[in-house]
Amino acid sequence: MNNPAKNRGGRPRKKVKRQEQLAVMCNIIERKIISGKAKKAGLTISEYLRGIGLNGMLTIRAYPPQILEFTGKLNHLSANINQIAKKRNINEQLSPIERAELKLLSEEIKQLSKEIKTYTK
Repeated sequence: MNNPAKNRGGRPRKKVKRQEQLAVMCNIIERKIISGKAKKAGLTISEYLRGIGLNGMLTIRAYPPQILEFTGKLNHLSANINQIAKKRNINEQLSPIERAELKLLSEEIKQLSKEIKTYTK
C-alpha cells in the first residue's frame, strides 16, 4: 500500500546517486596537501579529486571575505529572528527587551542590505 507518488518528506532523492567508492593511497604529507588544496578551492576532498580526475581542472568556489562576512551576519540574524518567531508561534508575548532586540535586528538587516548593495555595485 505504499504509494511512491506520495511525498513522504525528507531530503529529495538524487537523480544519480554516487555509490561507488574509490580508494587513493597517499602518505600523510600528500594527504595534507590535497586536503589544503581542496579547502582552498572551497570543495570537499571527494569533490576536489573527482573534479581533477574528470576534468583535469577545477572551478574554484572561493568567495571574497566580504561575502563570507555578510553570510555569517545573515546566519546570526536569521537564528535570532527564528527564536523570536518560535516564541510568537506559541502565542507568547515579547518582553520589552525582546521587542528592543527585534528592532535592533531589523536595523542590522537594513544596514547589511545597504552594505551588500554597495559591495555589489
